[in-house]
Amino acid sequence: MRSIRVGVVEDDAASRAIVLEYLKRYTQECDVQFATAVFESGTSFINQYSPVYDVLLLDIEMPGLNGMEIAREVRESDESVIIVFITAAPQYAISGYQVQALSYLLKPVPWFAFKQEMKRSIDMIQQRGGESMLVETRAQQLRLELSNVVFLESIRHTIVIHTLDGKLSITSTLKELETQLAQQGFFRSNACYLVNLRHVQAIEDQECIMSNGEHLRVSRPRKKMFLAALADFLGAASR
Repeated sequence: MRSIRVGVVEDDAASRAIVLEYLKRYTQECDVQFATAVFESGTSFINQYSPVYDVLLLDIEMPGLNGMEIAREVRESDESVIIVFITAAPQYAISGYQVQALSYLLKPVPWFAFKQEMKRSIDMIQQRGGESMLVETRAQQLRLELSNVVFLESIRHTIVIHTLDGKLSITSTLKELETQLAQQGFFRSNACYLVNLRHVQAIEDQECIMSNGEHLRVSRPRKKMFLAALADFLGAASR
């Protein structure tokens, strides 16, 4: 499994040291690697923020931006990151449902509770498949779970990403994205489409039928390779 990307936002040095020590202990006991970024204030975190984290461990009570305000800003560009609040004031953490927080840990954080929440977080990441892609629209940078991407479509100099929730446009090329997603179960069916094989429901003549009901053209020269890639993907998924 790849490293779990964890963001720790905690202004109190002693509490920060405990969290980092717990992450180190979790690695030793559970053989899970973390790529950890540490921030001493909510403001420094937001100023450098990019939606690249799997788990955020957020202190709620901090000067400047508090943990709840940070979570609201994060949710504008990342709906999937797992948020765990760490607080000495449980009455604040109860509002965590507003930002889809997984849970909260009360200070002083016991090792057993921390371990339990990290295991729950990691289990959720694994269930999702764990892979995502960063995309940049005109307005913001977003993280998309690959499992939610149905296919990518090239229209002139724009790429339209069709997801289970809708569409969004980015500036890129299908060739660049084909390279980026080559090992992630995507295959180019023709000059216009990069198909997520996990969403292929059926093949009819020269078309593949996607989970959202779209019929996408598979070019004749690529059909044999497309079917082979689909068979490999389904075979790997069933093992």
